[in-house]
Amino acid sequence: MTDHPRARKIADRIKVIVAETIERRVKDPRLGFVTVTDVRVTGDLQHASIFYTVFGSEEERAGSAAALESAKGVIRREVGAGTGLRLTPSIEFIADAMPENAAHIDDLLRQAAAHDAEVAAQASGKIFAGEADPYKKPHDDGEDDAADEQRD
Repeated sequence: MTDHPRARKIADRIKVIVAETIERRVKDPRLGFVTVTDVRVTGDLQHASIFYTVFGSEEERAGSAAALESAKGVIRREVGAGTGLRLTPSIEFIADAMPENAAHIDDLLRQAAAHDAEVAAQASGKIFAGEADPYKKPHDDGEDDAADEQRD
């Protein structure tokens, strides 16, 4: 799927309009601290997917989702007036999973760091099996192996 420059501009404009509308026009008490993270518009400008996050508990997220669904008409009207498109795109609100994914990745990184620390603690004070430097080197007397082979 190619990225249409006009669709990207419209998506950026819709993002601003939706954020302002949520802040100023939507007066639903269920609406929590909502942040519009991204908007994706189809190439024909007929559909807009609005990604958002909600700061708070699971109950506040559910309440904010219900508030956004009930205010969809007001938000779509503002999008139509603000974009100046002939046909106002249909809108869909999608809860962005980015914070949960980031928290999961942070947990995995913490587990990996703890495992690395455990391995480092087990390795402290241990010695390698074999020589400390396993690589072949020329003799220390300044002669190389080729000179030794010629003498033999």
